[in-house]
Amino acid sequence: MSDGLFDGVLAAGPVAELVGDRAWVQSMLDFEAALAQACAAAGVIPEAAAQEIERGCCAEDYDIAALSADAVRIGNPAGPLVRELTGRVAPEAAGYVHLGATSQDVIDTAAMLVTAWALAALRVDVHACAVRLAQLAEEHAGTVMAGRSLLQQAPPVTFGLTAAGWLGGLVAALDRIDVIRAERLAVQFGGAVGTLASLRGNGIPVMRELARRLELAEPVLPWHTERSRIGEIAGVLGQTCGAVAKIARDITLLAQTEIAEVSEQGPPGSGGSSTMPHKRNPVAAVLAAGSAAQAPGLVATLLAAAVHEHQRAAGSWHAEWRPLVELLRSTGSAVHWLRVCLDRLHVDPERMRANLDSTGGQLLAEQVAIELMSVSHGAVGRQEAGDLVAACCRQAGADDLADVLAADVVIGKFLDRNRISELLEPSGYLGSADEFIRRALGDWQSRL
Repeated sequence: MSDGLFDGVLAAGPVAELVGDRAWVQSMLDFEAALAQACAAAGVIPEAAAQEIERGCCAEDYDIAALSADAVRIGNPAGPLVRELTGRVAPEAAGYVHLGATSQDVIDTAAMLVTAWALAALRVDVHACAVRLAQLAEEHAGTVMAGRSLLQQAPPVTFGLTAAGWLGGLVAALDRIDVIRAERLAVQFGGAVGTLASLRGNGIPVMRELARRLELAEPVLPWHTERSRIGEIAGVLGQTCGAVAKIARDITLLAQTEIAEVSEQGPPGSGGSSTMPHKRNPVAAVLAAGSAAQAPGLVATLLAAAVHEHQRAAGSWHAEWRPLVELLRSTGSAVHWLRVCLDRLHVDPERMRANLDSTGGQLLAEQVAIELMSVSHGAVGRQEAGDLVAACCRQAGADDLADVLAADVVIGKFLDRNRISELLEPSGYLGSADEFIRRALGDWQSRL
């Protein structure tokens, strides 16, 4: 388990353990065990030797600190791991350990295995968040709230439409996660320079069987210096964090004291402050945003490290290891905290309506201008209608906007006070919001 000072908040959820040191060692050993079995299946080594090697492939038997210390000799931990595995097996099997492989084959394949485990756990949390957002979209399809543009109140929307928009981002992330898991997590097996020459014609059959046993894709050829797979993994994790960060940011804004349209109803003590007794922070949303905010830099590092020279890289490959682990861990934490946040989320429709009404109807100014254009049959153009209504909004201040609009010489000629009051009702200016929610929910249901 992760036990760093900040891990409880920034490495939360199941992914952290799945990408920890022990998981990496086990995935490297899984490669060695599968390689031995694949070689045996191809008739390259005796079956008994493969079984003996497989028995030595339990991560619990290895000292991770010692492997780390020994890694400096050749620049990666695969070498010392292979040396120790070789020493653990019977002499008649020792010569067959790691046959045909190189250190990068071990670590790249381990990266694919660790990523597969992490994405499986990540997907569970993303899916749970999507289920909750679909529920919120359906439950609040008629809950009217202020739309907001450039952080200022704008024409009305519904909270259901807001939740549907959040859902769309997570559905897109799920789509990409599924593609990566199914198609782009591939075994790495090429030997010293990607030719598998040491296996003397048996390289491709061994690679095929290795991929089958590890349940990874079989690549067309080794990808030692062709790093599009790592870039795509980085991309989908960055995309997922972007979707999470958008939702978390919206929730923290809607939970501000002055707005108070949503809140987190966590267990006692959650969301408190070290110095302000009154505080009830949306802490899960805050931690989701904080975890997700680490993604862009990590994605950039992985993309920058994609320039691998010739057949094997000097440094670029090494530069990938830690950012990949941190990106998987941060994304897992972000999605974990979003799930906690959505489970705790309390929506306040009355406060949403009160915030709408506090503007005196000014959020509906656009509808008045559009109606004025329509009923004047061209006598008042779009620009003039907008200018007239804007002038009334400035004049109204704390007064009733409907009265000011009705008193305007031009507007009053075409719209009476009752009609203006109807136009200033927020629920009458929601456009296609209901249909957009239905479309989003239909899309989500079709994917289930």
